[in-house]
Amino acid sequence: MDKKTLTRADITESLHRNIGLSRAESADMVNSVLDLVADALVEGQTVKLSSFGTFMVRSKRERMGRNPKTGEEVPITPRRVLVFRPSQVMKNVINGEEPGVED
Repeated sequence: MDKKTLTRADITESLHRNIGLSRAESADMVNSVLDLVADALVEGQTVKLSSFGTFMVRSKRERMGRNPKTGEEVPITPRRVLVFRPSQVMKNVINGEEPGVED
């Protein structure tokens, strides 16, 4: 399996080649979409991309953790975390099944 990471530049280049936008227009489009998604998440909104998945921000409360080296208990501060939940269609595609086919 190829371990290459898909980057923002890769997406921009794909738009340029497949749709025919200039590289600058492609970069602007990618940046606009990613900014829109990020801004929505910062505001606490859920971002759902049909047939792909859902991004959401969850709040985690303060809790006690443990330093693995020393075993010392340390408080973990409350924070917000980004969560991604893939759609069933995406799960099927990743597992080599027909999109939309459920067991």
